Amino acid sequence: MPLQNNHPAVGGGENGNGASSSRASRAGLHLAVKLLPYIPDKMLLRITRRWSSRLQYPGGREWVERLVLFAKEIFATKAKPVRKKVLENFLINYLVGGTKIRNEIRDREGWLPPVAVVISPIMKCNLRCYGCYAHEYARHAGMTIETLNDVIRQCKALGMYFITISGGEPFFMKGIMDVFAEHDDVYFQVYTNGTLITDEVAKRLVELGNVMPCISVEGFEKETDARRGAGTFQKVIAAMDALKRYGAVFAYSATATRENNEFIVSDEFVDFYIEKGCSVGWYFHYMPVGKSPDLELMPTPEQRMWRLERINELRAVKPLLISDFWNDGPLVGGCIAGGRCYFHINVHGDVEACVFNHFAADNLYDKPLKECLRSDFFKGFQECQKSQVNSLCTCLVIDRAPEMKELVARTGAYPTHPGADITHNELFNDLKLYADAYKALTIPWCEKHTGAWWGKTGEPQAKPTEEPVGPTVESASR
Repeated sequence: MPLQNNHPAVGGGENGNGASSSRASRAGLHLAVKLLPYIPDKMLLRITRRWSSRLQYPGGREWVERLVLFAKEIFATKAKPVRKKVLENFLINYLVGGTKIRNEIRDREGWLPPVAVVISPIMKCNLRCYGCYAHEYARHAGMTIETLNDVIRQCKALGMYFITISGGEPFFMKGIMDVFAEHDDVYFQVYTNGTLITDEVAKRLVELGNVMPCISVEGFEKETDARRGAGTFQKVIAAMDALKRYGAVFAYSATATRENNEFIVSDEFVDFYIEKGCSVGWYFHYMPVGKSPDLELMPTPEQRMWRLERINELRAVKPLLISDFWNDGPLVGGCIAGGRCYFHINVHGDVEACVFNHFAADNLYDKPLKECLRSDFFKGFQECQKSQVNSLCTCLVIDRAPEMKELVARTGAYPTHPGADITHNELFNDLKLYADAYKALTIPWCEKHTGAWWGKTGEPQAKPTEEPVGPTVESASR
């Protein structure tokens, strides 16, 4: 069944709409990346701090500074095809050209498309891990290569040149490498268990240059094999060794649970994966979705706050770009889902607000992506985001479940698999208790670390009667 698509064809590489930036901008970026490896770290940080010092959120300052050093590492040490695609696809097509496309749509049509998308084209996987939402979808389900290519073209037409591929196991999908090659003007981030990244696959990824694998780990051998199956850890290590040997940019991805929350941010853990070649560390919070959801696996509110502090400490001293999908709310102004910054397309074509929020109002087989993104469901989701005045408590699944439940009822959104509405039924009351306990811990943290209360405008205001919000990169840049 073909997708609904009213977008014009989008070319790739030099001639694509995403590369429509001016010659001056392109020349400037080319010159900058040539010079970057030769600029001493101290000088780079001194230049960066002229802007980053305006951020009151400590994690934001360290993150921006680490991002600059991360860029220097790429252009100084990674393979030539990787350097080329980071420059052309990420910096030029995504940040420059994609921004131009989105701004033109905003000026012409009165709405701003999101900057990124996660697509799950396959739910098949060679592993079976507890807590993985992939198992709630039919395991035989999968997009065709033609469908996936069409989805990506629609995303590019809206200015999205940074695309994350998830699943299931993406490398289990036959033809996925051809997709990366077909869209050589896009920069892909791929979440993978790593077990199918052989030496040959690693070499091909580096030759393509436009793919950054993010490999899931739970700790070391004991922890990883306990969740993912015996022998998994050694395959992961072999994959990382191959990627490092060929000069790839790659990341580790860790899911924090009540059991491993402290370990996955320990010096021992972080230093190990830095040594294996990881340049990026992604942290996620165990969510009560997927296979047999269990609130007892979620980090406690106290553990969640402790991890926030610990990651900020790590950013200041480790040569690693670290991001925490929940605790970095102050960095990005709270929840980024629902089309505000990103959204999720599942294997059936349902357009979901988030990879962890399994409700949708529209499907790509029924209408074009542009129309799906302008649904009442997504508009309502973004209205909820506008009301968030505490950027540490913004998740509509675990922090604001009553609002999400009301939004679903009001807009007629549907659960995208059986049991997706468990957070609105069996787990609802316990999630409210969890959210209240966590919220109470965030208020003194914001008072301590921001030095001011922040309102919806991003400017310092008088202390509100309800909740604080931390200053963001966006607000500091004004």
